[in-house]
Amino acid sequence: MKLTGPFTQILPLADMPLKGTIADDALQVIPQGGVLTDGDQITEVGNFEELRKAHPKAQIEEIKDDHVLLPGFIDCHTHLCFAGSRAKDYALRIAGKSYLDIAKAGGGIWDSVTQTRQASEQQLIDLLSQRVNRHLKDGVTTIEVKSGYGLNVEQELKQLSAIKSVAHSGKADLIATCLAAHIKPKDFNGQASDYLEYILNSLLPKIKKQHLANRVDIFIEESAFNERDAAFYLNLAKQLGFDITVHADQFTPGGSSLAVKVGALSADHLEASTEKEIKELAASNTVAVALPGASLGLGIGLAPARKLLDAGACLAVASDWNPGSAPMGDLFMQASILGAYEKLTTAETFAALTYRAAKALNLNDRGMLKKGMLADMQAYPCGDFREILYHQGKLKPSKVWKHGNVI
Repeated sequence: MKLTGPFTQILPLADMPLKGTIADDALQVIPQGGVLTDGDQITEVGNFEELRKAHPKAQIEEIKDDHVLLPGFIDCHTHLCFAGSRAKDYALRIAGKSYLDIAKAGGGIWDSVTQTRQASEQQLIDLLSQRVNRHLKDGVTTIEVKSGYGLNVEQELKQLSAIKSVAHSGKADLIATCLAAHIKPKDFNGQASDYLEYILNSLLPKIKKQHLANRVDIFIEESAFNERDAAFYLNLAKQLGFDITVHADQFTPGGSSLAVKVGALSADHLEASTEKEIKELAASNTVAVALPGASLGLGIGLAPARKLLDAGACLAVASDWNPGSAPMGDLFMQASILGAYEKLTTAETFAALTYRAAKALNLNDRGMLKKGMLADMQAYPCGDFREILYHQGKLKPSKVWKHGNVI
């Protein structure tokens, strides 16, 4: 066993509400705390000196100077497996062109598809590893990673194989999601519905057989797939044994209503959600995932995070790190900005990055510091937890643990 501490403060985020608002006085703060671990799991969290007396044979990992300990962050929506750059798209956007205009002119997602198809699997592994390592240094210990820049059987399998390779060799936990239903590829001969049938019949069975992913996603939007075709696809994917999630309400509402109807784990984006969609999400078990990085990258409004929480929804925040709409990839900075504009409490922001994000990935073994949870932790060099958000993402963790081991 190992005892790590003393930390000036520990915020376990344990036994807090899964849905709705959270006041900061609901935060449990353990002063001069310690964490007892056995292998990759937490055994006990409490006062450091009391734990040391109770476990005299435990190995001590001493923490010097002021530090505040949080659970590792969970980024529940990323597109980290890609090649190439979309700097040209960004220059066009800040010059006044819309996301949809750029896509129609040959840029957008298809540009990333072309560049990712040209990359070898090893090149994708190397690029993904670099991005994962950057996230880890920032305290992000579990990362969802989508495919969706292959858009045919061979290329989607290449992307998912690269994700699997990095998951096996890297230090972070990667949760793979098949986003072959990103857009209908330009080189596919048929309608959008035909393409979805092609994925269902030719790709998803191979993904299951090769154990490459247990999740599928679809982009519901004018430039991608309509709600009718998406419902067909998602229901059949569920029958094949996949968990489902949805890119919803980014530019137009409606996708989140379908996500609720088909029992999706999450509805992600939500920038265009109206009162109707907010009420439906709040009344459901579907996690509402805000992606402030896409709002910053596209120069559009933020998801209505405050309204979602006030209505009683489960709100998570993710980076949407991708080469087009969200190239920054700094999860905590984006969450800090969202919190400032949407008036989220410190407790609500931390919850959205930890145990509520875990819910979006159907994970129940992380996101809190308590007995039986994975020892995924991060320590910030300060003496008061309020300092962490105060610096709006510029204060980074000085120590990160994954499965109990210092990164």
